Amino acid sequence: MILVIIITMTGETMLSRALGSGWGVLLPGVILVALACIDLSTDIWKAIIVSGLLATSGMIWHKQLRHFVLLPSCVALISGMLLIIMSMK
Repeated sequence: MILVIIITMTGETMLSRALGSGWGVLLPGVILVALACIDLSTDIWKAIIVSGLLATSGMIWHKQLRHFVLLPSCVALISGMLLIIMSMK
């Protein structure tokens, strides 16, 4: 309810900012779920996690890429969760 009040008070710019973080989580999630259907090995999933973490740490200090740092960090997070789920089976 508070978010709706803030959006109506500030206009549509607040709505686009709120949707930006949603896309930063949904886009890597959809891509990684598609990769999970391929049935990759655990070594490849570990490499995806490491590359996501390295890309996140590199993007934090870059002025223009800093705004997209949610993409590789969510890749690492969702890949880690998928790896845990795969190891439980």
